[in-house]
Amino acid sequence: MAALRLEGVAKRFGTVSVVEDVDLDVADGEFVVFVGPSGCGKSTLLRMIAGLESVSAGNVYIGNADVSDVAAAQRGLAMVFQSYALYPHMTVRQNLAFGLQNLRTAPAEIESRVGKASAMLRLDTLLDRRPTQLSGGQRQRVAIGRAIVREPSIFLFDEPLSNLDAELRVAMRAEITALHARLGTTMIYVTHDQVEAMTMANRIVVLRAGRVEQVGTPLELYLRPRNRFVAGFIGSPQMNFLAGRVVSSDDGHIRIGIDAIPGWLSPPIAALTGATAGTPIDVGIRPEHVERGVPAGDHAEVTSTVSRLEELGALSVLYCALPNDEPLTVQIAGHANARAGDSVTIRLPVAAIRCFDRSDRALALT
Repeated sequence: MAALRLEGVAKRFGTVSVVEDVDLDVADGEFVVFVGPSGCGKSTLLRMIAGLESVSAGNVYIGNADVSDVAAAQRGLAMVFQSYALYPHMTVRQNLAFGLQNLRTAPAEIESRVGKASAMLRLDTLLDRRPTQLSGGQRQRVAIGRAIVREPSIFLFDEPLSNLDAELRVAMRAEITALHARLGTTMIYVTHDQVEAMTMANRIVVLRAGRVEQVGTPLELYLRPRNRFVAGFIGSPQMNFLAGRVVSSDDGHIRIGIDAIPGWLSPPIAALTGATAGTPIDVGIRPEHVERGVPAGDHAEVTSTVSRLEELGALSVLYCALPNDEPLTVQIAGHANARAGDSVTIRLPVAAIRCFDRSDRALALT
């Protein structure tokens, strides 16, 4: 096992910057997920850690050793790719053993490691099958087993579940999380799926356009997003953003108004940054925090029209339109007892509101 440290790591292709000035510390045994939209540089960053891409600037440390110029094969890492990349003419047993044979590992040691990995991943009964005789989930377990037998200091996963159907993805998420708990090895996992990130990570690194936007635990990112991008990316359904303004600012507190609710004024809210009266803002509130019942404490109230409805059994999602035609998503437990075209009164608890200025920074967290 080993810790990982990135200092000012960047990747450029000519004049195009793909990853820029990334600083990150990953503790020994930690499970860290890189998440962000397609093209944000998360896979490129992972490949630089692996040694599959050169570093244009900065340094990569594994433990206390600078491995920035060390070949991939010498870094002591193991990588699981989106494609299973199994040898079709080999059995599961041969696929698991092949890498160790290339490293000239003793046959008895190979047999021991393959046995342990296959037992851990429930591959014992599949060892004599070839990849074409396996399901997608079984092939991915073989790919993970091939990494396990190398006993790496750090595991790297590059969107390993993208090719699986929804049910298998959920099952494999649980398997990889359980695997981390058993092995206690440092794991770096790349995904574009924020639900995957939230359910698996000790910490999440949110990237946008090659830069780190925020690093924190899943709950830290959910409850205290640093900017509007993180607030909108983390959480499903996505956070609502309503046009608003700072009505007054005094002694480190602000009072806000929401354009869709004329005449409403919030109680004083502690501001994270300076803001003057009249500053336009985006008021964020998560769909699950919007209320239809009688609220406790401060709230903003407005009548909206249901545009469409999703009944999902355990919960319902209402897509509403406010009087100024701004959309608002509402998630409630159980049956919504509403249909398209209905007017519903919704309430926005002030305690759940997040404010962002138009430069994307979090302005206030209630």
